[in-house]
Amino acid sequence: MLKKANVRKSGKCDFPKILPVREQSNLITKLVMNRLDTVLPLAMKEAGLDMWIILCQEDDLDPIYKTMIPMDCWSPILQMLIFVDEGDGKIKRYNVSGTDTKDLYERPYIGQLEEKQWSVLLDLVNKRDPKTIGVNIGTVKWCGGGLTYNLYRQLKEKLSPKYSERLVSAEKAAARWGATLTDREINLFQHVIKIAHNIIAECFSCKTITPGVTTVDDIIWFYWQRAIDLGLDLAFRPYFSIIRNEADSIYYGRGDNIILPGDVIHCDVGIKYLRLNSDNQHLAYVLRPYETDASAGLKSLMNQTNQLQDIFMDEFRIGISGNELQQNILKRARKEGIYNPRIYSHSLGLFLHEPGPLIGLPWEQKNPLPRGETLMEHNYAFTMELSTEGSVTEWNNRNVRCGMEEPVVFTKEGCHTLNGRQTEFYLI
Repeated sequence: MLKKANVRKSGKCDFPKILPVREQSNLITKLVMNRLDTVLPLAMKEAGLDMWIILCQEDDLDPIYKTMIPMDCWSPILQMLIFVDEGDGKIKRYNVSGTDTKDLYERPYIGQLEEKQWSVLLDLVNKRDPKTIGVNIGTVKWCGGGLTYNLYRQLKEKLSPKYSERLVSAEKAAARWGATLTDREINLFQHVIKIAHNIIAECFSCKTITPGVTTVDDIIWFYWQRAIDLGLDLAFRPYFSIIRNEADSIYYGRGDNIILPGDVIHCDVGIKYLRLNSDNQHLAYVLRPYETDASAGLKSLMNQTNQLQDIFMDEFRIGISGNELQQNILKRARKEGIYNPRIYSHSLGLFLHEPGPLIGLPWEQKNPLPRGETLMEHNYAFTMELSTEGSVTEWNNRNVRCGMEEPVVFTKEGCHTLNGRQTEFYLI
């Protein structure tokens, strides 16, 4: 359970540790090495690739390439990563460029002369004689579509017709690589989400919000600045909004975004740390002078959304698609009496909205989606993004939609949150 924001005190809590940049870099290199040793062979085997070539250029790096290199390196001019399946689960890894990738790859050529890079690549292809050569020309998973038309054209022109005809999409390998987290990454992800929760708690506190003075924009910029001051990247632009009783809207007037007593504040925010993205939607309530808690109607609505979260986590199964999972959750939720449930969850981890099974979209609750056809595997992380609707008695029985979002991970032990979840309103 996430704690309520303290109504009376605004003292600092024990904030989770954030590593110095040098230590982050060393750790990321070890994480990438572990991924290359464990996830890469699995991805290539499942995709049926004998060779996987990743090409990109400075200032236009392939999304998958960026997850395969150290943090503290420069990628000048032309980049070439080549992976060769040598059988028995052994993958030879080559970096043919001027980029210093430490001990992650063999480097048959260290330099920035493109004609020499292409020569080494073509020599590797000829010697290995791969039957299938994967390149990043995905059509459904955008993480697998990072190869530019320019480099694709160059590759086809430089390869002999024999090998040019063997080029295939590496989209399946890219999706498996990008969606799968190692056990060590999952442990670190718990820490990342703890940091994310702490920043939200700071935003939803009387230290940050003064009712009648603070605006929604003020909190947005507070969150943004706080992340930067901590040395963190944003996963996306932070969003905060007000859910207000209709009677209060009439009384106070419309058009401003000043936070007032009786308001519910909703956030949709995320950070990026150690290459892992968070994504949360939490709710706070601004107390009126005579109140000590949110109303019974609002609390009941959150409780209903928590029930939907329970169903969501309980329905995860290995090998089912995101589309199947969404419909299973919705069917069970309706059967259990949850009013107007919606499921619109997505993969999370090295990418924000990709590349594992998509579990619905806010505007699509019935029909299957192409990105939802990806099958569920262990060690996939997601946002448990969903909502329910209900009548709030204290708001003249107005129907209010309660949207919440919490990172979860699916392992052999089942689906579970990474750092608890919100079950009570933050109180301001």
